[in-house]
Amino acid sequence: MASSSGNSSGSTQIQSHSGSEEHLQGKMDQRKRKRMESNRESARRSRMRKQKHLNDLVNQVAQLRKENNQINTSVSITTQHYLNVEAENSVLRAQMDELSQRLQSLNDILNYMNTNNGVFETRGFEPSPDSFMNNSWNLMYLNQQPIMAAADIFQY
Repeated sequence: MASSSGNSSGSTQIQSHSGSEEHLQGKMDQRKRKRMESNRESARRSRMRKQKHLNDLVNQVAQLRKENNQINTSVSITTQHYLNVEAENSVLRAQMDELSQRLQSLNDILNYMNTNNGVFETRGFEPSPDSFMNNSWNLMYLNQQPIMAAADIFQY
């Protein structure tokens, strides 16, 4: 009977050894499942971060395009204003030149009158044949109205 009890205890050891292997295998499978689950969760979080980053970049592009359009509009308005001011300056320069020429002509008349008689006499002023007043072109010039140039005359 002793041999039979020895046999029985040997098979119990084999069974318990094989049970512990199954238990170890079950723990390893459970760890593997947990690791796979953790990896899946980590991958999901990574995809969510990438999607959020992409959404942020898309929003940033939209904002920058909006700002760019506003800047382009501002540049266009400023350029148009500059061109208008430049045209107005050209007109004012032309008017200034015209008025300077008229002033010079009037100063020439005054100088002539002051050097000719010292004082303008009402009774007998007779300009010499070659004087400023005898030139019919100059007389027409004295009666002229200012020349006005249009602002759009200097379009590029």
